[in-house]
Amino acid sequence: MAQTGQFELSPVTVTEDPARRLTQLVAGLLLFGTSMAMMSRSRLGLNPWDVLHEGLMEKTGLTFGSVTVVTAVLVLLAWIPLRQRPGIGTAANVVLIAVSVDLVRLVLPDQHVLAWQIALLLGGIVLNGLATALYVGARFGPGPRDGLMTGLSARTGRSVRLVRTLIEVCVLAAGWLLGGTVGVGTVLFALAIGPLTQLFLPYVVWRRRS
Repeated sequence: MAQTGQFELSPVTVTEDPARRLTQLVAGLLLFGTSMAMMSRSRLGLNPWDVLHEGLMEKTGLTFGSVTVVTAVLVLLAWIPLRQRPGIGTAANVVLIAVSVDLVRLVLPDQHVLAWQIALLLGGIVLNGLATALYVGARFGPGPRDGLMTGLSARTGRSVRLVRTLIEVCVLAAGWLLGGTVGVGTVLFALAIGPLTQLFLPYVVWRRRS
């Protein structure tokens, strides 16, 4: 079984309806960027990679989306010795998430009322789970960070769960040292994103018809 993050996909070849799959991929990535923006504006904590992105944003003056592109490109360079192969979804992941997170952050200000902060945080986490299921379920290739995880797992012989945990702990520590926001949202995301994605995935994953 091929694993992505905390959920599994059976090795099914998908050949049908590429236009609808592409639409699903684009929708998933745009919603993923939207969920990132919602969590960042809640100011209650981010997922580990976004803690790093926010920390780098504060240090460099780049936009949130620009930082995600830079880190994604650096991660893709790490694919070379791991012999990972990008797909259409890999390139779309880099571009569309960066665009959508910046656009949503432009119109969505930081929240300071607790009720709105909680609503943005919880909504962002649930939307992230749905968005992840959509773009993974379209089966157009892994995102840069997913490919790094599966590549390291394959090369080292270690479990995906262990590799994912080590990567995210390192990323979280680096982001926190750079000034990224770590809070209750970080913990909630870590606990909820796997089950949420697993919940949504069966409804959106593409399978070859028999």
